[in-house]
Amino acid sequence: MTTVRPLNEDEVFNEMKKMVAFIKQEALEKAREIKVKVSFPCVLSCAIRLLTDLLQADEEFNIEKAKIVRQESLNIEAVFERKIKQAEVQKRIAQSNHVNKARLRVLQERQQILDSLFEDTQSQIQEISADEEKYPELIEGLILQGAYTLMEPEIVVRCREADAEIAQFAAERATQQFQEAMKQDVSITVGEDYLPASSAGGVILAGLQGKIVVDNTLEARLEIIKEEMLPQVRYTLFGNSPSRKFFN
Repeated sequence: MTTVRPLNEDEVFNEMKKMVAFIKQEALEKAREIKVKVSFPCVLSCAIRLLTDLLQADEEFNIEKAKIVRQESLNIEAVFERKIKQAEVQKRIAQSNHVNKARLRVLQERQQILDSLFEDTQSQIQEISADEEKYPELIEGLILQGAYTLMEPEIVVRCREADAEIAQFAAERATQQFQEAMKQDVSITVGEDYLPASSAGGVILAGLQGKIVVDNTLEARLEIIKEEMLPQVRYTLFGNSPSRKFFN
């Protein structure tokens, strides 16, 4: 039969340490279980909140990105429209320049034709004085027309030296016609200050001691005809202008 002896103090202390360690271990495991059970809902809530924040941030990012893309699209459209307008303006300017250049060429060619026509006329008036029948009548008419313009009692006629005799006879006839028509006296004399021999002919009349002059040379009459008949000559040669809207 085994005899049970009582534990001494050291053995009792060791046993108590083992019991305390066991109880402490059990308490730590229970505390760990309780902590896990309590913290899981918190972790889940934090995870849900984090996911919600991420979704909201992603939505805000997408909204901001859409705004930026829309704004850039509007900017690109504005730039594109501005480029189109600039291209249209440049096209209209180019078309206008082309039309203006073409119109200018037409006008220049027409002016060359007119200049050539009047140059031919200028050369032809040199031959008028060779007509012994019509030229004296022309001189008489030019003197009479100048006298009506001046309406002076004393008139001096200048002519080419070669036309002095013709002008003298024409002045006498013009004096008679003037006095019969106007019922007033007039003195028309041919001066010795002759026109250049290169002149085509005609006369220059002076009144009031040379202060009033009427140029009735053939060159001067041609210039008057050019100014007065230029529209008619243009119409005869080129017709009506396409840009003209009103006609007399």
